[in-house]
Order: sequence, then structure tokens, then C-alpha cells
Amino acid sequence: MGTSRRTVLAAAAATGLAAASAGTAHATAGTAHPTGGRKPVKELFGKLADGTRVHRWSLENGGTRLKVLSYGGIVQSLEIPDRRGRYANVSLGFDNIEDYVASSPYFGALIGRYGNRIDKGKFTLDGKAYQVDVNDGENSLHGGAKGFDKRVWDVEAFTSGSDVGLVLHYTSVDGEMGYPGTLRTKVTYTLTRHGDWRIDYEATTDKATVVNLTSHVYWNLAGEGSGSVYDHELQLAASRYTPVDKGLIPTGELAPVAGTPFDFRRTKSVGEDIREAHQQLLYGQGFDHNWVLDKGITAKPEPIAKLRDPSSGRTLKIATSEPGVQFYSGNFLDGTLVGTGGHIYRQGDALCLETQHFPDSPNQPKFPSTTLRPGQTYRSTTVHSFGR
Repeated sequence: MGTSRRTVLAAAAATGLAAASAGTAHATAGTAHPTGGRKPVKELFGKLADGTRVHRWSLENGGTRLKVLSYGGIVQSLEIPDRRGRYANVSLGFDNIEDYVASSPYFGALIGRYGNRIDKGKFTLDGKAYQVDVNDGENSLHGGAKGFDKRVWDVEAFTSGSDVGLVLHYTSVDGEMGYPGTLRTKVTYTLTRHGDWRIDYEATTDKATVVNLTSHVYWNLAGEGSGSVYDHELQLAASRYTPVDKGLIPTGELAPVAGTPFDFRRTKSVGEDIREAHQQLLYGQGFDHNWVLDKGITAKPEPIAKLRDPSSGRTLKIATSEPGVQFYSGNFLDGTLVGTGGHIYRQGDALCLETQHFPDSPNQPKFPSTTLRPGQTYRSTTVHSFGR
């Protein structure tokens, strides 16, 4: 397929996503509470082995119900209505803190200090070599064995006009998991009067470091524990992706999606091409790759993804300021985990859409930089809009 045709298709996809996003805001506005969302409610969720208390906050606004833990900033539950107004939790998770600590594959968690993989956990910054924690074969994944997903965050609830939300703080000290610099991180979860869930990330450092923050919600719009998401329909505004080696580390190439199973510029079902004999799918046992968003880095979030469950009519639209999104099709869910609804989670029972900078960027000079220096502020925003 020629370049000009790829450009036309990408433009059409972006236009469709933007229109869909605008439609969601209009459609859900009618379900907003007249005086704004309900004040967040705090309760004890459990205790860690050392006695640290883990709390859960329940928020509701614009037809969306959200439950968040202080442990890992985890979205423990996110409920939205279907076309008939029936609610379901569309985010995979557990009903107890013990399972989150012992066996969670990042269900609903805030990810840092570096989301995704770093080759062999090594990188060089300003001429100095660093070795960060290795926890995924020979590579580092999602910040190491005790990343931000396994830390207890300070949480404050707020109401602002018709919005409700939480402000989460965590300070990662110099050398934690091998990363340089003391990183002060602030993440704001906002539920708007339209029922949108907005995430605003901020971070500062006292020493040059690398940062890549994201959220790792596992989505099943039919409801968690309801079965496979292979019939979900997905669209991504991305003409390229980053191929990986057998360790799922990017090769450095920005490859066209045209003519491959990775082409989601036009809406198609998640499972349509997932069994194709494509080497990249064999490496990931399905989709577990970074898509290079056509819009690049933007000052404000722009529409990049649309997900729909035909059975319930529920839709999810994502807008972000980030240059990439990791689409993971739940390939490593193996039937050993029992979720909040009492059902076993199996391969393909959920998918993730993690807005991000690219994997292994500290070792890939052609990728957008993830370096943060003293005096700078890391900022990133992602907005999830729901409809039916």
C-alpha cells in the first residue's frame, strides 16, 4: 500500500475517533448529577503484612462509578451502564489486598518509574551507566519488582465544581529500583460531570532520570469475568508500530501497520487477525506492542483509540497527550487468577491500552526522549470517555 493511501486512511481514522469522542461527551452528559458528583467515600480495604493500612475510595459522577486503592493507585473497579442502563464492572481486579500483593499482573495499577520494558535493565544517561531492577526475564518491566504499582500512595479526595476526584502522591527516593534522582510524583484522577475518567500525571526530580508513567487497567466492556474480548471492536489512530525481538524489546524500527495484523486504522475485532502466523504475534503470543500514534506528542489530549463491545453497546474512547499506546490483548492470563466477580481469568479475557512513551526509549535515540532533568516538570494527560 502506498504512502499517500496510508496517509488518507490515517486521516480518516483520526477524524472518526474525534467525532466519536465528541459524541460520547454529548451522549453521557444527560446522566450527570445536577449538582456534580457525590463526595468520595473512604473505607479500609485491608492491611499489608507490615500492618500498613490500605484504603479504598469510591467515586461516582456522570454515570461512572470508580473505586481506587491507595496501594498502587489501583483502579479496583470501574462500573458503567450498557445500552439498557445496566451496570457492570469493566475492569479486572481482585476483592482483597492479599491477591494484589501476591499475584496481580498489574491489574488497574499506576505504573512507574518507567512503564514497559528496558533492555536488560540497563541504560546510560549523561555518560553514566545505570542498572535498574530486572524482573521480566533479563529485562526490566514497569519499574522493577517493586515499582509504583506496589507502593502505598498518599491520597486526598476533592470536589471541584461539578467534578470529583483524587490526588495521589508518591516520592521515589534516589536509587529506588536503581533509578537516579528523587522523583516526586503527583497523579490526579478526575471524574467529570460527563462521566469521563481523566488522569493527569506530574513529576519532578532533583537529578537527571528517566520517567514513563501510565495506567494498566485491563478492560472488558462486557463486564469482568464475562469471557473473551476478541469480539470487541478496536480502532487506533496509528500508521506505525514498534516491532520487538523475542524478549519483547523494540528493535528500533518504526514499521508500517499496512498489510499486517497490526492495522487497526479501520475498526476491526480484536480477534480478527490474532491467530495469524506473523512473527510479531508469535513473540507476544498475541498483541503486546507499542503503536506509534500519528499525532505524536501533543500539548493537550487528542483522540487516539475507540473500543466497543457489540453485545452490551458499551464504548470506551481514549484521548492522550502521549506519543504511543501499548495494546496488550491479555495473552498471559492463564486461568490461575480469580477476579472480583468470582470468575477465573483466561487468555484474552481483557485487554490493556496503556498510553505511554515507547518501550526501551532510554536505549533508543530515535525514539521520543523520556529524560527528565531538574527544573523540568513531567506532564501527561489521558482521558477515558464512556458511552453506550
